Amino acid sequence: MSQMKTADKVIINEVGPRDGLQSQSVELSLEQRFAFVDALLGAGLDHIEIGSFVSPKAVPQMAGTGDLARRLGHRAGAALSALVPNMKGYELAREAGVDTVAVVVSATETMNQKNINLSMDETMAVAQAVIERGHSEGVRVQAYLAVAFECPFEGLVDPGYVRGLAAQLLENGASELVIADTIGAANPGQVKRLMAALGEEHGTAKLACHFHDTRALGLANVYAALESGVRRFDSSVGGLGGCPFAPGAKGNVATEDVVMLCEQLGYATGVDMPALLNVVDLIGEMLGQPQGGRAHYWLSQNAA
Repeated sequence: MSQMKTADKVIINEVGPRDGLQSQSVELSLEQRFAFVDALLGAGLDHIEIGSFVSPKAVPQMAGTGDLARRLGHRAGAALSALVPNMKGYELAREAGVDTVAVVVSATETMNQKNINLSMDETMAVAQAVIERGHSEGVRVQAYLAVAFECPFEGLVDPGYVRGLAAQLLENGASELVIADTIGAANPGQVKRLMAALGEEHGTAKLACHFHDTRALGLANVYAALESGVRRFDSSVGGLGGCPFAPGAKGNVATEDVVMLCEQLGYATGVDMPALLNVVDLIGEMLGQPQGGRAHYWLSQNAA
């Protein structure tokens, strides 16, 4: 156990029910998705992305997210969020009672075109409209900057350009800015430099990170962001996930790995590790394929 002295809490935003499931070949039933989210809540995860309000033709795994949100209802002390691609998605989310939504802006022109068939300027305009409406209606809006380090189509992304986009989104009123390494291409040096710069410019309270483990650097990048003052991270139980529109995005950094790292460094996460490992087993059974992060075997043998 590290001797680090800290009373800080790290907030884990569990994205398995959305980012984790959207890329799976198996489409879970609404009952299964409800049981999945309910089990995550039972493990102490109180920030969960439950799904997205995108076209079921484009992402059939997310069909029925409105029904799921209505069934889950409001849970005391929990922030249940959903991704919305546009104003129509925002309105559907609000009708279902969702009060935290996420909008995504890719940091390159090509990725926006491939992902949502909009230009950079059009994507920023959509995000701005959702952020401003959410702000006026008391809705938390998380603004994601996807492919913030490297794009599968355009290569390395200029950190200065990312910082400019970040400033615009925060100035528009985003409740939280999530820097996303969508294809798992970042290294700890890049992460530390970018997140430190953003922290100096905007403070760290509204900053979060979303890492993928494509090149086995996911946990190292979490550590680099922690060193830069970030205390909010997306992760996916069992390492589920990947963006269906981003070639090379193999899987999200595993929740159990992030919890283990943070707690060994002395941070509090509020997550019950044995219960979390049970959720890993549960989703593995639902998908018909064992799941688990890099430390899953060790944790399974040693978690009290």
